[in-house]
Amino acid sequence: MDMLWSGWGDPAKAAPLPDTVIGLLRDLLGVTPREAAAATLDAIAVPASPLGGEARQALADCVGGPSYVRTDAESRVRHTRGKSTPDLLRIRAGEVDDIPAAVVLPGGHDEVLAVLRVCAEHGLAVVPFGGGTSVVGGLAPEGKRGFVALDLRRLDGLLGLDDVSRTATLQPGLRAPRAEALLNERGFTLGHFPQSYEWASIGGFAAARSSGQASAGYGRFDEMVLGLTVATPEGTLDVGRAPRSAAGPDLRQLVLGSEGALGVITSVTVRIRPLPEKRIYEGWRFPSFEAGAAALRRLAQDGPRPTVLRLSDETETFIGLAQPDAIGRSDAPLPAGCMAIAGYEGTAEETAERRARAREVLLACGGEFAGEEPGERWAHGRYNAPYLRDALLDAGAFAETLETAAFWSGLPALYDAVRQALTDSLTEAGTPPLVMCHISHVYENGASLYFTVVSAQGEDPVAHWAPVKRAANDAILAAGGTISHHHGVGTDHRDWFVQETGPVGVRVLQAVKAEIDPAGILNPGVLIPVR
Repeated sequence: MDMLWSGWGDPAKAAPLPDTVIGLLRDLLGVTPREAAAATLDAIAVPASPLGGEARQALADCVGGPSYVRTDAESRVRHTRGKSTPDLLRIRAGEVDDIPAAVVLPGGHDEVLAVLRVCAEHGLAVVPFGGGTSVVGGLAPEGKRGFVALDLRRLDGLLGLDDVSRTATLQPGLRAPRAEALLNERGFTLGHFPQSYEWASIGGFAAARSSGQASAGYGRFDEMVLGLTVATPEGTLDVGRAPRSAAGPDLRQLVLGSEGALGVITSVTVRIRPLPEKRIYEGWRFPSFEAGAAALRRLAQDGPRPTVLRLSDETETFIGLAQPDAIGRSDAPLPAGCMAIAGYEGTAEETAERRARAREVLLACGGEFAGEEPGERWAHGRYNAPYLRDALLDAGAFAETLETAAFWSGLPALYDAVRQALTDSLTEAGTPPLVMCHISHVYENGASLYFTVVSAQGEDPVAHWAPVKRAANDAILAAGGTISHHHGVGTDHRDWFVQETGPVGVRVLQAVKAEIDPAGILNPGVLIPVR
């Protein structure tokens, strides 16, 4: 099943906002319904594909026939850009100026290599396409040349499972739910559950350094990766033949986070864990974000560390975003303070022991046990926030997210700086916002901050947001944060990534790209500036 072309996920799961929320948006933020209706798919004026007959035939020969080279309007629209709010606003307005010339569906590693050779010969750029969930401009290459969306959905198998070493080799087009189901059948789990879980792909997880909501227990996706096979215009790159190695720099780290700019990932070997016997989630209330963050730091540094550990600030807790399914419910009590969610997975004995020890720490840090209901409600609705974003757009509001990370000592200043940048820039533009934040991932040495901002759209919402996003990005770097913790770089963050990495680091990446992609066809302008 394809994702909704003009929004997130499964159209059957979309739901309008409750009247109470629409009233709140109107009274608090001045949100009014959009005058113009969103474009329909069949009404979008899609230009004819610029793909020539010779190139089309050559691509078809690579992938097993013309049915795997699609130039029809609908296929191309569905592969236009990603799922950031500006992406959705532009597609809803019928803007398709950066639509792919074709969608190509290879069936294996050798076919990917062949497609790359043909594209280099014909001057076509290539954008790897997995679940299409990028929210940072990762699917919109820069430059005037035509490009093909390389849809990897046919590479969707479990290639091997080593239950002695506890590793599995997965193809990149395998969507997360199917990958998890295949592993569950053998008694294992990957343990990777980001908010994009229902639609994102294994290759996308690796290419964007994804981090799942259970990262406190299972780790980030890049920590799970043991080996990679990558197709490049210059041939195949195989990296990772042992769990750890001192044989030079670890080239896995060069591929992880490369966002399709250095090659097309065609298989990923990951470590897996036994399927947990028990999962339990619970809520804890803290009087302030500062107090809650201190408690999370205690657990992250000294243990016991829950499998899931996150904390909403006062605003996010009050609005109810910590438990999306409760938003707008008349029977939901108005919460105070800050809500933390702790989850535990493992054997029944180990889970109970870790939970009891964590309870002592949370109580000692001033936490108040809120029961299992908030945790279970969060678990039930944790993939629903993107649908809520779509409903806000439908109602005339602007809603977007951004994230960063820093060391624990720098987290308070980073939190204040980004909130201030968002609030000031949107207020000065005449659309005062609601800014919410939560700590989404914790580490021994620091944590990530995930911001959600809601405001009126303004007359031209994409143009309205652009200076606000720049202000937030500037604030992140000025406060010592990283420009992205798990969303990635794409084109939206590239210029700030350049600042964060520094000129020598950027030249290293450009030199690598020039060596393995001399024609510059791989996702040009994404991650790495075009020379």
